Amino acid sequence: MSDCLFQRYRTHVLDALRRIVPDMGEELLARVELTPTREAAHGDMATNAALIAAKPARRKPAEIAAELAAALESVEGVTKAAAAGPGFVNLTLKPAVLQSVARSVLAAGEAYGDSRAGADVKVNVEYVSCNPTGPIHVGHCRGAVVGDVLANLMDKAGFDVTKEFYINDAGAQVAALAWATYWRYLQAIGSTIDAEAFDALTPGGLQYRGEYLIPIGQALAETHGTALADEGGRPAKPEKWFALVKDFAVARMMDGIREDLKLLGVEHGVFTSEAKVLADGVTDRAIKALEDKGLLYEGVLEPPKGKLPDDWEARPQTLFRSTAFGDDVDRPLRKSDGSNTYFANDIGYHLDKVERGAQVLIDVLGADHGGYVSRMKAAVKALTDAKVPLEVLLCQIVHIVRDGQPVRMSKRAGTFVTLRDLLDEVGRDAVRFTMLTRKSDAQMEFDLDAVVAQTRDNPVFYVQYAHARCRSVLRAAEEMLGKEAITPEALLNVPLDGLEADVELALLRRVASWPRTVEGAALAREPHRIAFWLGDLAADFHTLWNRGRDETSLRFLQENDRAATLARVALVAATATAIRSGLAVMGVEPVEEMR
Repeated sequence: MSDCLFQRYRTHVLDALRRIVPDMGEELLARVELTPTREAAHGDMATNAALIAAKPARRKPAEIAAELAAALESVEGVTKAAAAGPGFVNLTLKPAVLQSVARSVLAAGEAYGDSRAGADVKVNVEYVSCNPTGPIHVGHCRGAVVGDVLANLMDKAGFDVTKEFYINDAGAQVAALAWATYWRYLQAIGSTIDAEAFDALTPGGLQYRGEYLIPIGQALAETHGTALADEGGRPAKPEKWFALVKDFAVARMMDGIREDLKLLGVEHGVFTSEAKVLADGVTDRAIKALEDKGLLYEGVLEPPKGKLPDDWEARPQTLFRSTAFGDDVDRPLRKSDGSNTYFANDIGYHLDKVERGAQVLIDVLGADHGGYVSRMKAAVKALTDAKVPLEVLLCQIVHIVRDGQPVRMSKRAGTFVTLRDLLDEVGRDAVRFTMLTRKSDAQMEFDLDAVVAQTRDNPVFYVQYAHARCRSVLRAAEEMLGKEAITPEALLNVPLDGLEADVELALLRRVASWPRTVEGAALAREPHRIAFWLGDLAADFHTLWNRGRDETSLRFLQENDRAATLARVALVAATATAIRSGLAVMGVEPVEEMR
């Protein structure tokens, strides 16, 4: 695991605090933080330890801060410790401590930032999980990126992560897909039935009319000929074709979904079928488990608030006492006709994940599922006796714009922008990085022009450009010094004491915060922090690059000073490695040069 400078000095803070306030419990000590200062003039790190200790010690925070600062000044590597504000303590480190960060990065390589914070806890991250009734569209894209990067991040932080896709292959929507596919099959075998006539035959009407179903209908015709229709190409009774067409359509749609997700850089480790969960009896077991706990009853729901639907009627249903677990109303599990609700099936699926060993469940859902969160958390809490937490990340909608105007890019798919259209337009890296430039619960505009612009206002370009500049320095250094002189192994032994300029130390300070960023972002389930950190690191590097243009003493390659050149090459190599470590979590490829 990587050496985390912040964890190392936090240990010193805790040791000093225990001596000053001997009776502090571990629960309070766990709240002690050591964070980067906002301004370099205030030092390198700041701790809230005195503020945490003040209440149990029954002392003023400023008094404890003064004692803590005095104790920390004697810690190796600390050049100054000072009490500040209402009870903070700022630490200034000796340049040698920051310089050693470059050596730690070179030794670890792209594994720099790896952590054991997750302690191999088994986490199931479920994301995308769209109905297999159409192509992946932009509405799914944000959740796909957020879920994938969160899973990568938690893996780097030491969790045992499963990436999962839930195939919603049971219920009314998939039945509608089967009918729509059968209509395309009839067209492929030459039937003269039109959409309006077929619509009249279809339960609930012909819902899916996108051209994406034409190839699937043609494939059915190639495989089965006219065997699925009656004489003359007339529609046959559903008993003759429904199950076969449904399974065929779902399999082909999932092939397309997998392919589109792979283009986005998303590959799930597990695909779970809703139909299989039902067939295996998991949902029935979940309902029985809730019943055995005395959490089910027959009741009638209150009418929905607001306008009363025309088809609403008070009917007895099997209800789950979700209010006992924090929900605002009890929820139906079985309808009056005895069939399961969607909620019941989802409870069964979450039990399935728990039975497979998941210790933490994370669902990444669209914002339209916001009302679903409390009931699902209640169900998981009830089923597991609160031993397995369910966490939900909601992803707000993404608006695709060009020149400030909404964009409709897909004629083939119907009325929505497909993921493949978006990837063809701007590329995978731009899509993945840009989706993380806002918190997932904040709405965002995806500007097609801005995400490919080569300006500092484009975050993905700005970070890629920093890596490309690092690589250009390393190529020039190889020409000047020879390849063997600038390998990571060779640079490990280079003296770094020449890295003393404020911009060099600022860059090292940022690189030093990467392990802390990984842990904090993983524990907070906030993958957007990685994009923000990469942007800050790129800005620090570009600042150093630009200063070198004006001050020859800060240029990376010094023709008459081999020692200074090697030290700066080590800094550049460490920076490039840290950028690659971050981009690996993002699922974004580093570039060697900008074209």
